[in-house]
Amino acid sequence: MKNLGIIVLIASICISFGFYPIDGYERSQISRLIPIANAVEQGEKYTRIPFGAFGSLDDIELNLINQQQQDLEDILTEDEEFSRQIKQITPGGAYSLAVLDMSDPNDLKYAAHRENVGYQPGSVGKIAVLNALFYEMAKIYPDDFEARIALLCNKRVKSGIWGVGDHHTVPIYDAEKDQLTKRQVIASDEFTLFEWADHMVSVSNNGAASVLYREAMLMSAFGMDYPRLTEEEAQTYFEETPRDSLTLYANRVVNEPLREIGITEDDWRLGGVFTNGPDRYVGRMGGSIGTPKGLMKYLVQLEQGKVIDSASSLEMKRLLYLTDRRIRYAKSPRLDSARVYFKSGSFYSCDRSKPTPCGEYAGNRFNYMNSVITVEHPDGKKYLVCLMTNVLSKNSAGAHMYLASKIDRVIVEN
Repeated sequence: MKNLGIIVLIASICISFGFYPIDGYERSQISRLIPIANAVEQGEKYTRIPFGAFGSLDDIELNLINQQQQDLEDILTEDEEFSRQIKQITPGGAYSLAVLDMSDPNDLKYAAHRENVGYQPGSVGKIAVLNALFYEMAKIYPDDFEARIALLCNKRVKSGIWGVGDHHTVPIYDAEKDQLTKRQVIASDEFTLFEWADHMVSVSNNGAASVLYREAMLMSAFGMDYPRLTEEEAQTYFEETPRDSLTLYANRVVNEPLREIGITEDDWRLGGVFTNGPDRYVGRMGGSIGTPKGLMKYLVQLEQGKVIDSASSLEMKRLLYLTDRRIRYAKSPRLDSARVYFKSGSFYSCDRSKPTPCGEYAGNRFNYMNSVITVEHPDGKKYLVCLMTNVLSKNSAGAHMYLASKIDRVIVEN
């Protein structure tokens, strides 16, 4: 215990600023899309994002929808030559990855390196919250996907204690002033479910993830009554339900949907919410872990349209579409013309008693940096990558970017 004062633990998350297609406001009512779409429509030069970020809703498709019947284990069987090429360019040490070339859906090529090694997934785990949200909406409206979209657009919920405590800012659009600003979430903030989802995935706001974790729990608990659930009724539920029961319930709500699609507890699991405020109601359980193969299982089935259903798979993919500046793996210049669907996360810790260097994104106790990405080039080259690393005392963002270029070269030039 004497070293606790010199051990600094920091959870650091992807800091990109925009997901969802720019022309998606009419469908999603995500207000931060308005000024970007207006600028593009008026012919103003918008140089913040590369060419590949200007895709439309109609451009986004599921790449393996015609391979729904293909067995996942068959897909994730290594291609000897492709695997040799990928392993040849993968750094040694604490690197693990899985890569699927789906340029030809009828001739998929898979490669992997230490793909079953577990890492703390950081903000990549927020995809599990997004999945839980869509899973619970499907239970409320099993035969009406547009009703689910309407719920995302129209249901407004407040942050409360769930959404505060994260230093990451969120974009807030003032329609009267036609002004987009960024600030931290406060307890009185109220957004639609769609906007909370955008805040969670785009700027990787921890508070937004906790708010949507809460809403997924409420959907599961109240079912068809959820759309009309009031803030007071929700608060009463959390106040009157024992904490131990809520902890078990929370763990089930977010993890069981993953188990239903063949992702095991050791493949990928989420141990709790992303902020400290809800601790009075919901505890953490089992810890969080992810493996490249577990994450790849998810991305493959998303492309097959098998995560919940094809409409949900497509909508979640849209939410992962990166429409602003790119970081880490996605920053490779070779990807500028490509559409990328991206989530990154990091988690690091410093022990100042150790002689080794330590700093931001460069922990000397542990230093996880992870990326999951779908890359779609205009020429038809398409692939998935799940990369997880734990290189101590070094910010691996640049190394991820350089590895991205090497992997892209292998696939594009084949």
